[in-house]
Amino acid sequence: MWAPCGTRRSAVCPSCADRYAADAWHLIHAGMSGGKGVPDTVARSTRLFVTLTAPSFGAVHNRPGKRPCACGRWHPEGHPLLGSPLDTGSYDYTGAVLWQAHSGQLWHRFTIALRRAVAAAGGLTVRASGAHLRISYAKVAEYQRRGLVHFHAVIRADGPSGPDSSPPVWLTADVLADAVRSAASSVELDTARPDGTVLPLGWGAQVDVKDITATDIDIDDAADDGDQAVADTRLAGYIAKYATKGTGATETGDRRIRSQAHIDRLRVTAHHRAMIQTAWDLGGLDQYADLKLRHWAHMLGFRGHFLTKSRIYSTTFKNLRAERRTHQIHTALTEAGLPEDTDVLVVNNWQILGIGYDSPEQLELATAIGDRIRTARQQARKEPR
Repeated sequence: MWAPCGTRRSAVCPSCADRYAADAWHLIHAGMSGGKGVPDTVARSTRLFVTLTAPSFGAVHNRPGKRPCACGRWHPEGHPLLGSPLDTGSYDYTGAVLWQAHSGQLWHRFTIALRRAVAAAGGLTVRASGAHLRISYAKVAEYQRRGLVHFHAVIRADGPSGPDSSPPVWLTADVLADAVRSAASSVELDTARPDGTVLPLGWGAQVDVKDITATDIDIDDAADDGDQAVADTRLAGYIAKYATKGTGATETGDRRIRSQAHIDRLRVTAHHRAMIQTAWDLGGLDQYADLKLRHWAHMLGFRGHFLTKSRIYSTTFKNLRAERRTHQIHTALTEAGLPEDTDVLVVNNWQILGIGYDSPEQLELATAIGDRIRTARQQARKEPR
């Protein structure tokens, strides 16, 4: 029998990545509109769509739109120079890789600072605020062209018991947005460069905050028009698709680096090669042993999970997979003409016979079938509900 590989990366397996994206959609959407065990009243909670970015480590080629790039040229979409440094000699690759390796810790500190800022806005201590409100989130990491991640997050304010209760009336979207900006600007983490000098790490100056509404507003149109309202019906798909993306550095699924010779053979841009090489070199130093940078060199130093959430935000991947497994068993019993209470014996004795398809014809047929199924599912997720 055929078995799925279970990866989340579309560059490795589009079919499994599409299934992961579908689960991610349900996880994100349930935390905004209810369902999957989350009450529908959660749609009335204060909710924001927040994007936190990395700071600058040197000027890069960009596509500003009305004006040419700082290099004096116009770069079309997809140009290989986009995101690469204007001056590779002055670009701070060490700082970029170390920031990337600590970005998960920065997010953790941001969530702590956010709860403190919200409590202060209500004239409460952090401990006392637990009797009035709770802050939940779900966030996903996305690589920018310059090889650094930024985080998209849905941040929600609930009442003291979670999504089944309403937040205080004073905790409006504007109050929560001010707390987000305050927390993002206050977070700082110190690490050391290889020569021992202190390297302060924080978030970039660009912090984007949008209110989430229940109206059907297109995300791209809202961004173009400067509209601060984003529709929750499409936002879940917008976030979920980033959970299946890789670094964009290679066409081989961003597989782990095994040696220096492996780096030399990579078919990547000079900028991505420099980031991978920097992560590999720093990973060989004892002072960065706990960061395991060589293990994560293929991810340009990023070593966090692509999609994380707070405990009470919504359902879990485990629950979603359990529901699907129960549904599949029920369907199999129904098709076999057996009652639902039939005992099912699962034999866990499997041996792998091979990876991939036996012939190019099988691969072509499977790819065509998979593309048709994925297109139908993606179209269904885009339709208003």
